[in-house]
Amino acid sequence: MRRFHVAVGVEDIDASVEEYSRRLDARPVLLIPGEYALWRTEEINLSVRYIPGHDTGIRHVGWEDPSAETLSVERDLNGLVWERFSAQDQAQEILANWPEAGYKPEDE
Repeated sequence: MRRFHVAVGVEDIDASVEEYSRRLDARPVLLIPGEYALWRTEEINLSVRYIPGHDTGIRHVGWEDPSAETLSVERDLNGLVWERFSAQDQAQEILANWPEAGYKPEDE
């Protein structure tokens, strides 16, 4: 099953976790305090990240797709970045940034 992915740059992880948890009616499956949160529901893969000095708002969109053999990245005609990746690809990226998280997707 593919999940639509949205990555959002935020100024405040704690406030964003409360906001998006309410909107998604779910808590994040992973929270790195002050830096990152990830929700994986049946419909969506949503990540929020605080990166000092970077803009807030949509960073990129795409698909979490179990048939993806590797991460692919492309821009659409409007300049929006689209990614296609497996849950394992995302887990590897998370562990590269936060090895202490020990993150593994629940459905892997």
